[in-house]
Amino acid sequence: MFANLFKQFVYVQLSPQRLAVRDPVKQVSISEVPEIAIRKTPGEKARVAAVGSAARLAGSEPHTAVHNPFAHPRSLISDFTVAELLLKAFMLRLRGNAILVPAPVVVMHPLGEQAGGLTQIELRAMRELGLGAGASKVRLWEGPDLTDEQIMRGQFPSTGCLHE
Repeated sequence: MFANLFKQFVYVQLSPQRLAVRDPVKQVSISEVPEIAIRKTPGEKARVAAVGSAARLAGSEPHTAVHNPFAHPRSLISDFTVAELLLKAFMLRLRGNAILVPAPVVVMHPLGEQAGGLTQIELRAMRELGLGAGASKVRLWEGPDLTDEQIMRGQFPSTGCLHE
């Protein structure tokens, strides 16, 4: 019982149209378009200007490009580096002003129909994506939406597929 007392969990549902990040313990979530605006002015390093729906507005500024790293006709992740920046930004927004937060267990849930299921490369990319965004452990779920209770207890329905 006490094993999960200090654990933090994050449930990530991703698709080209929506990125949803949820803390099942606090029952707080962020769900927006998976877009990120990156500003690269001459002579400076590229930096994140905005994420989510604010990215489109920031994209109209000079030297700023808007990317959706999950929009690709053949693969779930089209740009790994940008996807990692986007997920990290969403997870930071979810955390809020908290200072000492343990690295969460992240349950990644790709939405939509992947013809033939996910490839080993896509599974590994999603695992690495979660770890790069700050997860202590990443679990990959293919199946119906999960409840907060299922995530916190680690009990996944038999109607889907869990990749550890």
